[in-house]
Amino acid sequence: MLTARRSILIVLSFAFIMMACGTSLYANHAKERPPVDVRHLILEHLKDSYHWHLFSTEKKDIGIPLPVIVRSPERGWFFFLSSRLVEKEEYEGFHIAEEGRYEGKLVETDTQGQEVRPFDISITKDVLALFFSCGLLMLLVLRLAKWYKKQEMRGKTDAVPTGVMGIMEWFIMSIHDGMIKKCVGKDYKRYAPYLLTAFFFIFLNNVLGLIPLFPGGANLTGNITITFGLAFFTMVAVNLFGNKEYWKEILWPDVPVFMKVPVPIMQIIEFFGILTKPMALMIRLFANIFAGHIVILALTSLVFLTVAMGPVINVSMSAVSVLFSVFMLCLELLVAYIQAYVFTMLSSIFIGLSRQATHKIKPACAVETNKK
Repeated sequence: MLTARRSILIVLSFAFIMMACGTSLYANHAKERPPVDVRHLILEHLKDSYHWHLFSTEKKDIGIPLPVIVRSPERGWFFFLSSRLVEKEEYEGFHIAEEGRYEGKLVETDTQGQEVRPFDISITKDVLALFFSCGLLMLLVLRLAKWYKKQEMRGKTDAVPTGVMGIMEWFIMSIHDGMIKKCVGKDYKRYAPYLLTAFFFIFLNNVLGLIPLFPGGANLTGNITITFGLAFFTMVAVNLFGNKEYWKEILWPDVPVFMKVPVPIMQIIEFFGILTKPMALMIRLFANIFAGHIVILALTSLVFLTVAMGPVINVSMSAVSVLFSVFMLCLELLVAYIQAYVFTMLSSIFIGLSRQATHKIKPACAVETNKK
């Protein structure tokens, strides 16, 4: 059986060989091809799309067509596959805008000659990736629950799962006991399902986003609409279920009266705090994942940017590109866990602060207790 070290060496050697062959083939046609637009290449892979691109040949792009579901305010509903737009660039009066405020979105030209957006509920690349990750997460969790139920029926209450289910149990226990229970406080059971779901959803999509093959590769947690939704749910959990003490600290904080009336300075500050906390969650997750994908794609683009510099420099930079890309992928695996952990931890702290009996008590994970 091969050792882990030999396996890594084989993978790297195969990557170098494939990279060298690819660059040689690309170099043979370099004079006939236009220069590579790295900015367009990177953004094309990161943004949402109506077509899931797999790979390209010299003649056409190969991908998975996705269903387009739109409602025109003047013509009603339309259902068709995105392959219609790829083949004809326009279908049933709809086309994808190449520039302007609707760049990359499906638009139509109204009776006044203006580009307008129809009501769009199409199954795009990110939506399909969202369905897949949610289905996979439900499958893993329900499989673990079924295993525990089966062991309970057999009377083996001390049995320990192995493999993927064992990893799932370790994650659940570490997040539940080490974070949620300490940060939220006595009401932790009420919020544990949401916080555990948020952690596994973020972590699973972070990992799937690093896999370049279908159904991976979608920049889901690097899409600000997804992180906005997660942050919004945390904001609802904090403010909708906050107790009287929490709202007292916002509407009538324990500060000198001149800071509260006649000008409600502290109330305004606390109100902005309600918005900035979830905004920080949204921006932090989006920026870290989005930036990590950009770095990896930029390193990969070195292979194509150095083709015109000759085979020696191109092969050398290809080797450097592979090494740094492998390093960044390993680093992004760590970041995938850290970002899921940080989002869940901060959400737990915010929820815990909204459930405290008095403002003097803080979550155990947010402060260090001074030992006498």
